[in-house]
Amino acid sequence: MKEIQIGLIGFGTVGSGLAEVLLDQQQRLRKRTGLSIRLAKVADLRISELPSRFADVTLTRDANELFNDPNIDIIVELIGGIQPAKTFLLKAIAAGKHVITANKALISQEGWDIFAAAAAKGVEVGFEASVGGGIPVIKALKEGLVANRILSIMGIMNGTANYILTRMTDEGVPFAEVLKDAQAHGYAEADPTYDIEGIDTAHKLAILMTMSYGMRISLSDITTEGITRIEPIDIQFAREFGYRIKLLAISRNHGDHVEARVHPTMVPEDHLLASISGAFNAIHFTGDAVGNVLFYGQGAGKMPTGSAVAADVVDIARNIQAGSINRVPALSYLPEQIAGRRITPLEEVTCPYYFRITARDEPGVLAGIAGILSKHGISIESVLQKGRKESGPVSIVMRTHTAREASVRKALAEIDAMGSVTSETVKIRILGDEV
Repeated sequence: MKEIQIGLIGFGTVGSGLAEVLLDQQQRLRKRTGLSIRLAKVADLRISELPSRFADVTLTRDANELFNDPNIDIIVELIGGIQPAKTFLLKAIAAGKHVITANKALISQEGWDIFAAAAAKGVEVGFEASVGGGIPVIKALKEGLVANRILSIMGIMNGTANYILTRMTDEGVPFAEVLKDAQAHGYAEADPTYDIEGIDTAHKLAILMTMSYGMRISLSDITTEGITRIEPIDIQFAREFGYRIKLLAISRNHGDHVEARVHPTMVPEDHLLASISGAFNAIHFTGDAVGNVLFYGQGAGKMPTGSAVAADVVDIARNIQAGSINRVPALSYLPEQIAGRRITPLEEVTCPYYFRITARDEPGVLAGIAGILSKHGISIESVLQKGRKESGPVSIVMRTHTAREASVRKALAEIDAMGSVTSETVKIRILGDEV
């Protein structure tokens, strides 16, 4: 039986998860592949020894030992960050090794160099775990949905943000309090910026857009807004209107241009994405042939992500055995077919909106606001006014029909300049029927 040897860089949470999956499923993988897939070497600076169950695995502090080992077929990078991860992958490729990573920041920002080097060397790049944790969404795009023109991508792609919003919704707890608790329980990093500001989600959307549309896209092309301004009062009003607030990645394919945005969104309670709670992820595609498809599961964690990395290991091992390297292009499209495409300016995006305007309870305020909205072609669907007092500000909450972002910005600038309006208006986009 042919043996495929694996070299692993990084024995942290995901790295140890991969090691456990490969060991625990060794016999099953033999039955499914006809191969012996074995973790042979681990490179890690932070540990002095591996757990006893990995006694036949060599531990080193020098990743170069993996690149220089002629017996290692596949190298897996699970240290995260841009450097030295990129350097390690390029060294592995130069040594003729197939490579696998779960590094969404690296793939979305520096992936072109890695894919080009791999193509020139005739080796494969696996990155299933870079999007959706244990959800097999990359495989689905490359193979299961290959005969579809992807019309839209939409999803909850960050478990930390979804956990925070779920707690705020279910318990009415303020953002700062939930974040602190999430950090204490390991659901959020000490520096949660990437998660709560939508950057992690944008990395994943960039990867999915490249694979769905065959386009080059950079992080700067994606409009990104986080969840830090969401307050319990907005979640309460959303519920009264029949919505739940989620941090969504949204892309719509208009043919000659595509939307690319990440922001808090009010999702109708009867929509499948509204029910995704806690640290779970869900990714929704619309294809011209298949219609709507939803992928749901654990978007992070030791064993789910380890499972996704192991799937790449098995896929490449099978290709080695069959002599069919790069049978399926890494990014679904042939490299020469991947080109630029215009990104829809956010100002051109249309959708319904939620506004929370804080103003003094004075005669004519609501009429003045309605007049400004009408002037800019924004139609009001419903209005709520809460917190009526003899003195002090009240919340005027509005839900609009579909409006253009540029018009909304102009209207809110005028509304916020009114003498009776006491603070900046809160604006949240609503998921419309068109997505």
